[in-house]
Amino acid sequence: MNLPYHFFIALRYFKSKKKHGWISINTVISIAGVALGVMTLVTVLSVMGGFREDLQEKILGVNTPIVILSYKGRISNYGELRKQINTLEGVIDSSPFIHGQAMLRSGDRAYGVVIRGIDPASAVKTTDILKGLSAGSIRDLDDGSGGIPGIIVGRELMRNLRLMIGDVVEMVSPVGEIGPLGMIPKMKKFRIAGFFQAGMYEYDSGLAFISLRVAQDFFGYGDAVTGIEVRTDDIYSARETADRIERLLQYPYYAQDWMQMNRNLFSALKLEKIVMFIILTLIIIVAAFNIVSNLIMTVIEKGREIAIMKAMGARSRGIMSIFMIHGLLIGVIGTLAGVASGYVLCRLLQTYRFISLPGDVYSLSYLPVKLSLFDFLVVPASAVLISFLATLYPSWQAAKVDPVEQLRYE
Repeated sequence: MNLPYHFFIALRYFKSKKKHGWISINTVISIAGVALGVMTLVTVLSVMGGFREDLQEKILGVNTPIVILSYKGRISNYGELRKQINTLEGVIDSSPFIHGQAMLRSGDRAYGVVIRGIDPASAVKTTDILKGLSAGSIRDLDDGSGGIPGIIVGRELMRNLRLMIGDVVEMVSPVGEIGPLGMIPKMKKFRIAGFFQAGMYEYDSGLAFISLRVAQDFFGYGDAVTGIEVRTDDIYSARETADRIERLLQYPYYAQDWMQMNRNLFSALKLEKIVMFIILTLIIIVAAFNIVSNLIMTVIEKGREIAIMKAMGARSRGIMSIFMIHGLLIGVIGTLAGVASGYVLCRLLQTYRFISLPGDVYSLSYLPVKLSLFDFLVVPASAVLISFLATLYPSWQAAKVDPVEQLRYE
């Protein structure tokens, strides 16, 4: 199969005019500009994807993909509802919980926290953070020592209250009973049975777990609960599973998936990624101007050759094709080099983690990276498209060259 002459001439224009030069310096700069832009964009998007995945894992480590609540505020027949929910496709298990707010006090220190009452037997099957506590055991929640029930808190909360495993802390609820002198806060002592480290300061400093039975008594729920947590086999199909649960249970029950409950956070991350893509694409656009200037210089330099080709019968469309192919090859080579170098850099960041982060700020000691096929397809496609658009004007100028004017004084 014979290639058209446009390709051979376009490849010829890559060569340097110097005897010992294989490729012109302008072409090298143009290729390097595109490669640098593509490599930067691919790497940054991969790092942002890594941060998003890490944040998602931390949120789902503490919370389940789906939460069942009631418009009436409390759920009494949660045992029967759990049996129905667990029969649905995509549901692994479910667990009842109570959500409340209180204050933990130790000595002269006190902190407001979110209290979550859980059933230890079922909660360990639905909540990852309870499977691998940093210290202690979830079974100790019901194993009261001297009549004092257990409590599991976050690591930062333990530091703030200066607590150790086995220490006693006092829980105070502002909603208590009305006595002769007004509202009397409800207080109860708990023994530190363990602590967890979720990796998010909001959880580590403001969340505590107690047993469901104790929570029902402390918050006055009786035999009711706040809701039911549901673990699914696919977190990305949680919305579809939540819809099936709502159709099964009907009013007054409703289901919220993890994307709904964290909509603002993930929307902000998505917007940030889009904005970063647009900003870093400007690097490729700047590199495209190098292609434009390179082609314009080539057109001026090769004006005599263009005139000779036209005199020999070459059409304007053919001349235009030569320079479009030449510019597109610069873009394609630069894009491939950028994708390859970006992939290698991401792999090195994943393997050797040579960029360190302050763990007390990010809860990570390294830069997270997530390689996405979508990013590695969209970025090269955008770079090639920008490179192609950059060839249009110089190619059009080459097609307008008048052979008579160029050869008049030859």
